[in-house]
Amino acid sequence: MLRNLAYLAVLSAFMAPAQDPAVATFGTTVVVPGGLEGKIYFIEGASSLPNFGKLRPVGTIYTNRLDIPYTEFKEGFPGVTDRFEWFAIDYTGRFYIDGPGYYRFSLASDDGSNLYIDGKLAIDNDGVQGVVEREGAVKLSGGIHSIRVSYFQGPRYHLALRLRVAGPKDAQFRIFDTDEFVPHTAAG
Repeated sequence: MLRNLAYLAVLSAFMAPAQDPAVATFGTTVVVPGGLEGKIYFIEGASSLPNFGKLRPVGTIYTNRLDIPYTEFKEGFPGVTDRFEWFAIDYTGRFYIDGPGYYRFSLASDDGSNLYIDGKLAIDNDGVQGVVEREGAVKLSGGIHSIRVSYFQGPRYHLALRLRVAGPKDAQFRIFDTDEFVPHTAAG
């Protein structure tokens, strides 16, 4: 237990907000209002996403975007060189849609990941794999919707996790950011 607590402290330092905006992280231990909450789990030898309901989280992180490009990852987390593989993060949150219609999502990961919108599987990108990107489209009404991105890192040495979106009028994908999907307030 003490080792897990020490690991969490180091993991939190690794996942703290980057000083350089070009450096991507899985999140921070500081709550991001309106963002995604990620529960962290330790796993061993999995070939697919775990059943999170049967696991106990070892920590919680927060972020407003998942933008971790393909990255070499063999040093492990600072100070804990033996944990650079076999972990999972289950992100959940909500987002607001102004303009209803079909929204295209793209989910890239190394290793497995799944995207759920309103509790329904939108993209299945599970399994031990190099970077694989899959797309899916969801028809969304105006209002609040739930989002869940489940991710696991299997064997070493690389990882990636990137969620992108394109709205009904968008030709190009962009990084999904919860700050973009909030209700607009009337100027008073």
